[in-house]
Amino acid sequence: MTTLCWLIAGLWTAHAGRVVAVGDLHGDLDNALAVLQLAGVIDALGQWSGGDTTLVQTGDVTDRGPDSKELIELLARLELQAAAAGGRVVALNGNHEIMNLLGDLRYVDPGDTAKFGGPTQRAHAFSDKGALGQRLRDLDVVAVVDGTVFCHGGVTPQYAAMGIDQINALSHAVVAGQAPASALGPSSPIWFRGYVTDPPEQACAQLAEALRSLDAQRMVVGHTTQRTGQVLSRCGGRLLVIDVGIADHYGGHLGAIELIDGDARALYAGGPQDLADPQ
Repeated sequence: MTTLCWLIAGLWTAHAGRVVAVGDLHGDLDNALAVLQLAGVIDALGQWSGGDTTLVQTGDVTDRGPDSKELIELLARLELQAAAAGGRVVALNGNHEIMNLLGDLRYVDPGDTAKFGGPTQRAHAFSDKGALGQRLRDLDVVAVVDGTVFCHGGVTPQYAAMGIDQINALSHAVVAGQAPASALGPSSPIWFRGYVTDPPEQACAQLAEALRSLDAQRMVVGHTTQRTGQVLSRCGGRLLVIDVGIADHYGGHLGAIELIDGDARALYAGGPQDLADPQ
């Protein structure tokens, strides 16, 4: 069962209860398992232990490290296990998944290619005839869970006006070769960094407009690595940036977020920390 099977018009229709979100994993299986265990959604054997929790992974499991295959397969397996336990896994594509599907391999780790037996075998695995490629082509780039928008980079007002269904349909069209790659360019949900890097008055005004269009209260993104290893909160808690550099390539910082009834906490090895919530 895929994430798409659980989605209706891009929205969860029922209250999700506890929601955990994890950012960029970048080919680092060991740290991915460690952060998922820290967040209480898997056990020491890597099996789902989150019960009815909803786990959201905001993309970029590929590149930088050698374990893209294992991470894609892990999330697919946890999706099935979570569903059987009454929970959910929402895996999204980031810019690095889309790059791989479109043949842009600039950031593929040599060890990753070697695990497939070489570039030809890896290319087949990520093609529309390979299991990994089929899995990634089925994933969306934006989801809304309990009034929170999840995506890799950020949904600008222009994309938000399209609506969740159309954004995701566009991403599927791009990877299927039915729309130009430029449709997912620098301002698209997989690449946009402005909510993180622009001055607060500019970023927060745009974010507020996008959230109104999407009828949501908060946006959670990855993509822009926080070298402090800490979740970044902006715009009064309306934006949470959860790429804390989990992979060794970015420092090996373990961190995730937890949302319960709209209350956000950052989860770290040293213990949870409260985060600002939208008023």
